[in-house]
Amino acid sequence: MHEPAPVLSASNAEVVIDGAVLLPPTSIALDAGRSVAVRGPNGAGKTTLLRVIAGRLRPSGGTVSLFGGRLDDRDPAVRTHIAALIEPPVLYPDLTVHDHLALIEAAWEAAGAGAGPAPAWPGLGSTALDRFGLTGLAERFPNELSSGQRQLVSLAVTFARPATVLLLDEPEQRLDLDRRSLVADALLDARTHGAAIAFASHDAALVARVADAETVVGEPRARGGAEAA
Repeated sequence: MHEPAPVLSASNAEVVIDGAVLLPPTSIALDAGRSVAVRGPNGAGKTTLLRVIAGRLRPSGGTVSLFGGRLDDRDPAVRTHIAALIEPPVLYPDLTVHDHLALIEAAWEAAGAGAGPAPAWPGLGSTALDRFGLTGLAERFPNELSSGQRQLVSLAVTFARPATVLLLDEPEQRLDLDRRSLVADALLDARTHGAAIAFASHDAALVARVADAETVVGEPRARGGAEAA
């Protein structure tokens, strides 16, 4: 029997800008119901790799595919199936935390009527408030939140929507150990429902609990012998 093809994959994807190698040639394969930790030192290109496989940055070389076809950032399937927390999402100053989750839930309920296969994981919807310990903060506005609370809201917004692929850049940042456990629980829940996951992390405990495999991104370098910025 043939093994199923990866949901999302990159083969020797690299990013070179003005001679600086922001991402050395890197390959990664994300399978349904499995989680890959993206590891490497600061500046190695972990965030750049996530941006490439999320369709937010086109690689200079190599290939990236979704469901076996070329990843096209203009394809509605990318928006339908890939949920990514790479840069913090925009939080509207005049909407409460609850309003943000209600907006996301309503938007994706409407999108669910579209053509094509449904995302593997239905998302948490408004229950993301409770899952990330935000129920007591539901009526607060973004300017009333600490940096750690804003990170939890960013996670809740990302996990609220349905997805087949989840991509997260250091989801544990600015969170204490108890809150990091909430992140691990949410990742495990999505993985159990068949989501394909990649996350960059410096938290060895989170990686040990959640990851099925690791992809290590090499040290940055520049062509021609110059140091990468």
